[in-house]
Amino acid sequence: MGVFAVHRAGSDGDCLAALADAAGHAGGFAAFRRPCVLAPGATLSLVVDLFLEFTLLAFVAFGGATALLPEMHRVVVDNHHWLDDTTFTHLYAIAQAAPGPNVLVVTLIGWKVAGLAGALAATLAMCLPMSVVIYLLYDRWESFAGKRWQRAIQIGVAPLAVGLIFSGAALIAQSAGLGWAAWALVALTVLINLRTKLHPLWLIALGAALGLFELV
Repeated sequence: MGVFAVHRAGSDGDCLAALADAAGHAGGFAAFRRPCVLAPGATLSLVVDLFLEFTLLAFVAFGGATALLPEMHRVVVDNHHWLDDTTFTHLYAIAQAAPGPNVLVVTLIGWKVAGLAGALAATLAMCLPMSVVIYLLYDRWESFAGKRWQRAIQIGVAPLAVGLIFSGAALIAQSAGLGWAAWALVALTVLINLRTKLHPLWLIALGAALGLFELV
């Protein structure tokens, strides 16, 4: 009975609880043979939509997933209404605090929207197509090394990536509704990062502690 409880889950939390219950009743890895592949209410067409949208985003990912935040927000929140502003911001914060690449935010968005299938679809869409394109074109691109137009493209893309990352930071700040104390912490974080070699984990711990005591 524990295994079938997985399919009656009504939310992400219920799904995880059902998996734990299934493990307790069935024992071992047998309980995980029928996991919550789709989130409650999600459909296969939703997973396909996720894959297509993030595939398009991957082709303009100058500066990585962080640089895509404004466009991601437009697609996920404004156009499709899969998430609201607060949830989007929280998922980004979790992705930044967790170990791993910046693309983790894409995985979390996919998980929240459509469960495990959504997480896999969004992550593959962000990573696989461009990886294939780069693999196929890398040798040809290197053959043009030293050409004036190639150098011009590389120089032009750098400020574009910086601008996209700045706009992503502005979007997260706006969505988070930061108060004066939070803005002070932002300024302190920038100053420490630029002037010292303090590991970012200490800053994350500081932010978590201030949030825990409701000081920001």
